[in-house]
Amino acid sequence: MKLWLRRMFVFFVAIMTFGLYIPSAQPDSKVNDEKNILSSSKIVEENDEGSDSPTEDGDCVHYPEEKESKTALLAKQAREQAIAKLGPRILEQVEDDFMEVILPTMEEVLTTLLVEAGSQEVPYFMITDQPADGYGEKIFHVYDVRNDMDIARFHVRRDKRPLEGYWFNFHYHLSKDHFEKHHEIGEIYWSKDDPPKWMA
Repeated sequence: MKLWLRRMFVFFVAIMTFGLYIPSAQPDSKVNDEKNILSSSKIVEENDEGSDSPTEDGDCVHYPEEKESKTALLAKQAREQAIAKLGPRILEQVEDDFMEVILPTMEEVLTTLLVEAGSQEVPYFMITDQPADGYGEKIFHVYDVRNDMDIARFHVRRDKRPLEGYWFNFHYHLSKDHFEKHHEIGEIYWSKDDPPKWMA
C-alpha cells in the first residue's frame, strides 16, 4: 500500500472514531456528587499505570483514551488551518498534490511531535487559529497554553526559481533548535505566473 494512502487511512480512522468511544462509569469510583460533571478546563491525561479504567486524582479524572482524542482534535484543527491558508483559488489548482502529499506528511509530523512530547504535555498543547494571509508564511503554530510559548511553527513559503516559476515550499520550525532550521515537509509547483495571495 502506498505510504500516502496508508497515512490518509490512519488519519481518517482517527477522525471517524473521534468521540465515538465513551467510557462507562465505574461503580467503585469515588467521585463526589458535586464533582460529577467535569468542566472543559479540567486537564485529562493518561493514567500512569496504563490501565483502561478511569482513576481519580484530586479534581481530575484521567481517561487513557483522551490522549488519542486530543491528538485527533489537533490534527483536525491543523488540517482546517492548512486548507484555510491556501484559500479557494490556490487550493483549486493544487488540491490533489496537497491532499495526497503535503497534508498527510504534515499530519504525520504533528502526530510525531505530540507522541515525543508525551501524554503529560499533550493536554496543554493548542493550535493557533489564524493563518497569515497575503504573503505571510504562517500556516499554524503549536503552542503551550501554560506559557503561551510556541512548540512548533508550520509555514509555507513561495519560491520563484529561474526558468521554472513558482513553488510552494511547506516546512516547519521547532523550538528545540530555536526555530532556526527548516524541516522540510514537501513542495508543490504552481506555475510561471504569480500565485494569488494566501487565503484569497
